[in-house]
Amino acid sequence: MNRRTASLALAGSLLTALAIASAPSRADEAKEKCFGVALAGQNDCASAGGNSCAGQSKADYDKAAWKLVPKGSCETTMIKLPDGTERAGSLKPIES
Repeated sequence: MNRRTASLALAGSLLTALAIASAPSRADEAKEKCFGVALAGQNDCASAGGNSCAGQSKADYDKAAWKLVPKGSCETTMIKLPDGTERAGSLKPIES
């Protein structure tokens, strides 16, 4: 194999790998963003609030931070807040 053929084969392999990596997986299609249920530092990328990427939320159950959960389970996910009250997850950032 000459140098040009090897370079083309390598470039093709890299393009294929990039295409596979950028394609959404079926597992992601079965999930939804659930706001207000992530523990501090365990949000998925990115939140709608004061951080830009995964693991950067500063408080438990931040109303603007989201976590991927199985589709259809967000609004039935109940969390217990530090003050003892309970709140369900939300498909949108929690305003109040």
